Amino acid sequence: MGVGILGISYGSRFACIAECLAASEQRVRLFIADKQRNPFNLRLCEQTGGAHAVIPGLRVDGIVEFAKKHQAEIDFGILGPEGPGIEGVRDALERETGIRMICPTQAYFIERSKVEQRKLIERAVPKANPRFRIFDPADFGSEEEAKKAFYGWLDEIGEEVAIKPDAPATGKGVGVWGDHFSSREEAFTQFFWPNLQKGRVIVEEKIEGEEFSLQFVSDGRRLLPTPAVRDYKRAFDWDLGPNTGGMGSYKDRGNLLPFMSQRDWEEALEIGERIHEVLKGREYNPEVRGVLYMAYIIGKEGVKVLEINSRWGDPEVMNVLPLLKQDLVEICFQWLEGGLKRLDFQELASVVVYATPLSYGGYSTYTGPAEVRMEEAERLKQEFGDRLRLYPGSMEVRDGKYYALGSRTVACVGIGEDLTQARKIAYSAVRKIDGPLRHREDIALPEYIQRSILKLQRLRVS
Repeated sequence: MGVGILGISYGSRFACIAECLAASEQRVRLFIADKQRNPFNLRLCEQTGGAHAVIPGLRVDGIVEFAKKHQAEIDFGILGPEGPGIEGVRDALERETGIRMICPTQAYFIERSKVEQRKLIERAVPKANPRFRIFDPADFGSEEEAKKAFYGWLDEIGEEVAIKPDAPATGKGVGVWGDHFSSREEAFTQFFWPNLQKGRVIVEEKIEGEEFSLQFVSDGRRLLPTPAVRDYKRAFDWDLGPNTGGMGSYKDRGNLLPFMSQRDWEEALEIGERIHEVLKGREYNPEVRGVLYMAYIIGKEGVKVLEINSRWGDPEVMNVLPLLKQDLVEICFQWLEGGLKRLDFQELASVVVYATPLSYGGYSTYTGPAEVRMEEAERLKQEFGDRLRLYPGSMEVRDGKYYALGSRTVACVGIGEDLTQARKIAYSAVRKIDGPLRHREDIALPEYIQRSILKLQRLRVS
């Protein structure tokens, strides 16, 4: 029968995870609950003798119903997107089917509250927090009272702040000085007050520096890191335009990025370890089992935490998982048993470039045909082999043809001996995809990386 694996999928992130699972030396059968008819996942399920189902909105009850149909064939499950995790998909699956999941329980899904994240960091490693204040609507009797408190905090820490709603909002509602507002009046009327009417709000100092992320793996006992990755959130080249889910990312040959020092790496590891220890609360806590995604920023005061998530990054997982030396299915069984020992990665660089709809993250509208043709890009695999990976994301197959949907369409992953080679492979592929799509041209561009290096050199001596 082999190993049956339940996958909960949305986008290119899980296409990557699914491919790495299917590459196991063990016979794997994939049972994927998907948000749409992703052609990549559909093909893998057919090839492995599993099953694929579209679950509208990835509703937890729909996922559980799908899992029940194949319960006898499934050994464990793994989660891709955060939505079902926040809604308690692990709790429901383990309670109703007994299928063990690789993701935290609802109580430990850290995206549920930005306020609780900051409190957790404050308990574990206060120096990793920016200066912040929590505002609770219950504390204010009027808009004027709230404005007075907000302005008072700005008087204390300065105008350059980030305003964040407590609840998950997929980036909506977050306002940053210089990007979304340039005066305290705009900050209050456009972000602080609208968010406060819905719940708690965090106002924290905006830190100048360079961002990176580490994706840790926790089995409830130990925390193991993966190499550092830099992603590109803005819609357009040179960090212009609105924030997106991520237009691309890069990883250098080793654990560090070109602008990082060994001290930055060690500080990030220490922060992650201390947060993990406080989060799990005891020596072994299987409820935290899953991924701990840590977004950091290196500033003049060292490494600080921007946010924490309980799932793999998208696109960042595609930079690291294809380079894992060990069999991912074997790692998953260790993960489930609380017996993780180590993760080993190939000493290679990787670059991810997303092709997205013309309107994604932008202001244009497009109402023409949405068909996407990938044959030319696929043919490049004859030249590059496993050094090129193509992961369809917000795309579905209809009548044998591929169609782009509203979000990021295809991730092109280049793997090379260095960033130059990896970048060449990724861009060779993304330029061969035919359809109404666009991409950023500056992912892992040497000039962009040099700008990051020079910026940190300036901050470190200031």
